[in-house]
Amino acid sequence: MDRTEGQLREKLLDAGFEPDTAEQAIEYVKGYGYLDDERYVRNYIEYRSGQKSRKQLEQELRFRKGVSSDLIQKVYDELEPADERVLIRKLLEKKHYCPAECGERQRQKLMAFLLRRGFRTGDILSVMKEYSEE
Repeated sequence: MDRTEGQLREKLLDAGFEPDTAEQAIEYVKGYGYLDDERYVRNYIEYRSGQKSRKQLEQELRFRKGVSSDLIQKVYDELEPADERVLIRKLLEKKHYCPAECGERQRQKLMAFLLRRGFRTGDILSVMKEYSEE
């Protein structure tokens, strides 16, 4: 099971190891290439980018996995940017979005749902506009 440096540190400290011992263990496994945060972030983003927004992935990596925002940004700069509009379309289809049948209240609920998922307002509005033009 692949882990980040922050996850391993937390696990060792929770198990009762002294901070110095935990740091030595981390350096040891890093020395053999078993622990590589950049590789972990790249794999995490590539695997989940078709399911979650960039913002949501960044938050999971920072707050759940303990990865620095600089490293996340570096990996995103190296990767091919994913078009989040494709994912928005998939989610709207899953929710059976039809502008002709959708009232303003339902439209606002869908917008709020997508915003909570971390998508940008401009992307959401442009995809919804595409649906109404069809």
